Amino acid sequence: MKKIPFARPFIGHEEKQAVADVLDGHILVHGPRTLEFEKKFARWTGCHNSVSVSSCTAGLHLAYFNLGIGPGDEVIVPAMTHVATAHAVELTGAKPVFVDAEIKTGNIDIDKIEEAITSNTKALSIVHFLGMPVDMDRINQIAAKHNLFVVEDAALAFGSKFKGTHAGLLGDIGVFSMYPVKHITTLEGGLILSKHSDVLKKTSLQRAFGVDRTHAERKIPGQYDVNMLGLNYRMNELQAALGICQIDRLDDFLRTRKKHHDILSEKLIEAEGVHQFLSSHGDFLSSYYCKSVILTGGLANNRLEIIQELSRRDIGTSIYYPCPVPRLTYYKEKYGFQKGQFKVAETIAYQSIALPVGPHLGKGDAEHIAETFLDITKKYS
Repeated sequence: MKKIPFARPFIGHEEKQAVADVLDGHILVHGPRTLEFEKKFARWTGCHNSVSVSSCTAGLHLAYFNLGIGPGDEVIVPAMTHVATAHAVELTGAKPVFVDAEIKTGNIDIDKIEEAITSNTKALSIVHFLGMPVDMDRINQIAAKHNLFVVEDAALAFGSKFKGTHAGLLGDIGVFSMYPVKHITTLEGGLILSKHSDVLKKTSLQRAFGVDRTHAERKIPGQYDVNMLGLNYRMNELQAALGICQIDRLDDFLRTRKKHHDILSEKLIEAEGVHQFLSSHGDFLSSYYCKSVILTGGLANNRLEIIQELSRRDIGTSIYYPCPVPRLTYYKEKYGFQKGQFKVAETIAYQSIALPVGPHLGKGDAEHIAETFLDITKKYS
């Protein structure tokens, strides 16, 4: 069998030609492709517009910056997420207050949020773990009760929906990632969504120094004013050209991911000592980023050996995520978090394996991954 990596960007002739067309021109930033990409993504999600940025991390930082979060403030953050989720809060000078995950989906434990809220809490950071949407009705009820903003870290949530509404439009502001192994790629890059048009308008200015008019709006070239503090978080035309092509592929990408995810889910039911996260059901539609499972019993004690054996058999894996954020050295040393404070997040971090489901898988690959996984895990059950 061929080697099956965990993830790989899916780049075709159209993307290569689109990038070449940009390089053949003379506009590399502040151009028409960025605007086209933003509008195209907005239409795809059902929003009136979107704002492109240089990365998802930049977008999250910009979101808190836009909302006025800063020193002395606190933001509720899931313990089980990528470190960027917390870094974006730290960068504002605010304090991330971590809440444990729940075992069914890996999402933040909503039952534990209110006990973490203080008079300094200003926002809830909500991560749709591996693309599985959070119950946003409950989140918004808590936010309304305590007068809090809701920021959605939708890095892995292209196509995720709750009650028919796309992720990113369920809170006050949402941010997506287009890193090479995500659902679509612009090499690096992020997209901001919001149901609030004023938020999008302000973030659009703030991502480019707070300059008050675009190049096209300047009656005299080079003349503008700056009436707010801003950053340099723009996306360039090369990235946008890639993104325009990738959006055209996104529906097919999502169908393929679901197909592979469903195959793995069905076949892994046979595996003893394997906990599968709850996926799409009822009001919840996942984006099927990967197939992550939690190993229990003897399997948990032999996770490294299972990963190594899968690698020897040419199947790539990953871990989402390798450590609860509050147990990473920076946060552990700064805030003094102790082992055992976030038990479910630790279970997910130290006992899970993520299997590939992306569109780079060929015919029969998902079946092969499942059969190989079952064969290996039988040794340790």
